Amino acid sequence: MKEIKDKSFQEERALYNSANLKIINCRFEGEEDGESALKESCDITMDNCYMDLRYPLWHTNNINVKNSEMTSNCRAPMWYMDDATIENCKLLGIKAVRECSDVFINDCVIESPEFGWKSCGLTIKNTSLKGEYVFLDSKGLMFNNFTLDGKYSFQYVNNVKISNSNLRTKDAFWHAKDVEVYDTILEGEYLGWYSENLTLVRCHIKGTQPLCYCKNLKMIDCVMEGTDLSFENSSCDVTVIGNVESIKNPKDGLIVVDSYTDLILDSPNFKTTAEVRVRSKKAVKA
Repeated sequence: MKEIKDKSFQEERALYNSANLKIINCRFEGEEDGESALKESCDITMDNCYMDLRYPLWHTNNINVKNSEMTSNCRAPMWYMDDATIENCKLLGIKAVRECSDVFINDCVIESPEFGWKSCGLTIKNTSLKGEYVFLDSKGLMFNNFTLDGKYSFQYVNNVKISNSNLRTKDAFWHAKDVEVYDTILEGEYLGWYSENLTLVRCHIKGTQPLCYCKNLKMIDCVMEGTDLSFENSSCDVTVIGNVESIKNPKDGLIVVDSYTDLILDSPNFKTTAEVRVRSKKAVKA
């Protein structure tokens, strides 16, 4: 493997179509404002590098980047990338990771609107992400010890597993399918609308109007805080520890709670077979 060390690159396609490179302590920046530095490259290792130019890693394969920074000027840094590991990095450019597959991200700080679109096989651990419209239309995602601060997250995703995480995000999991979330804080408005096969286990859910218009919603031993107008028109198999602020017009299934503040059944033309059961008390047929 050829080694490139302590160099600076600013021209367009500086290392285009390279292979078997180890790039150490290099900088991709300068007045020429070049782009696509490593486009169409493969078998690349980067350590302690600084990327301040656009599109550096498009159409790449077998990439390992660690201890490096992609600045806010490093727009759309990783598209059409396969088989990559990103560790201990800062990813600060908009639209990072799009139409990528088999990418492992660990111990990173990410600030990137529109992150992770149309990708598959992403695994993200020990990482924080700030950004709007993240993971749109992606599939085969796994997260552990993941912190998210955003809006409109995980829309149209498929086959997702999240554990031991903290998600602060509005409109999460809209139209999502086959998602499992374990031991996670979910804070935001309008969680999970129009989802199918969404499973939440030992989660703490905060925010108004969650989990409406769901198909096959399953919840096991979750806590709900400030969750008014929950479960509207949803098919439910739900157990909640503690109180639910209000439950509104569930469609079918069973909702078991310790208590609820309000049960709203205000749609006379809406047919339901749902039951709401307070533990140790008779079910209320909605």
